[in-house]
Amino acid sequence: MNSNSSSVPVFFDADRVARHLPWQPLINALKTAFAAGDMTAPTRSHHRLDGVASGSPMLLTMPAWSARLGVGTKLVAVYPDNHQHALPSIHGLYVLMEAATGRPQAVLDGGELTSRRTAAASALASQCLSRPDSRTLLMVGTGRLSQYLPLAHAQVRPIDRVLVWGRSLEKSQAAARQLSAAGLSAQAVESLEAGCAEADIVSCATLAREAVLHGDWLRPGTHVDLIGAFTPSMCEADGRVFERAAAVYADTLDGVLAEAGDVIQALASGALKRQQLICDLAGLCRATVPPARGNTDITVFKSVGAALEDLVAARLCLDLYTSSLKA
Repeated sequence: MNSNSSSVPVFFDADRVARHLPWQPLINALKTAFAAGDMTAPTRSHHRLDGVASGSPMLLTMPAWSARLGVGTKLVAVYPDNHQHALPSIHGLYVLMEAATGRPQAVLDGGELTSRRTAAASALASQCLSRPDSRTLLMVGTGRLSQYLPLAHAQVRPIDRVLVWGRSLEKSQAAARQLSAAGLSAQAVESLEAGCAEADIVSCATLAREAVLHGDWLRPGTHVDLIGAFTPSMCEADGRVFERAAAVYADTLDGVLAEAGDVIQALASGALKRQQLICDLAGLCRATVPPARGNTDITVFKSVGAALEDLVAARLCLDLYTSSLKA
């Protein structure tokens, strides 16, 4: 484990985090960590901030540790109504400490760290689960992650077209313009159903409390990437998404079974059978070959976020920064 020798923690603002977390090294680092299984990451805790603001805001804490990577924790504030103030819905900080001594080594912008590791985990799952010839990605949602997920997926699949859908066409068009400026061919779509009919990969990142993605809209062979619905009361995908799925995978099984609203609701209704929930990213990363899938199989990856992903990303960020100083 590389160690920053200064007694003062290095502060990484969002720009510095982005510069030192390139996509492919981050995807590779996550794969190594999930396969190694040498980290401890308790299920994150949720605290409702009743009486603080509208929209049922929450405070999340996400600790993780390992002798190899260190000790870290993230504090995240989720404020769904922040759009009323022209602010992001999620704010956070990550603190990274040395494993042997507990010495603080870095404080990182939690929003950038979370967005990049979330997108990288989805790309890692897609590398194992989506069709290798997947070229069209449908981005459902126009928030911060809409600018990260297509770029990450494009690292592992030959994505040459991105469709963007959101409840606001104006926001969808703005998100598509930003993706185009980042080098992807992107366009807004007015109909989510029509977008699904063209997509090889559907990536959902919303704060929806009722399903926006309907399984009957999916064409055969689609890979579905579900990032929102991180509490039992939230839901992005209806039961038919799970009924039609040949297999469902999780970032962490314990986290998904405890927190993922669309999975919990689908299990309760019978739309999802427990045996369909095959394994998590650790199992995928330890496998010597990707799981078999037919060209018409629909696969689902459900992510609620894992603290070990934050620790991996924070350590990589600090290590690459330290290496850049020596170069």
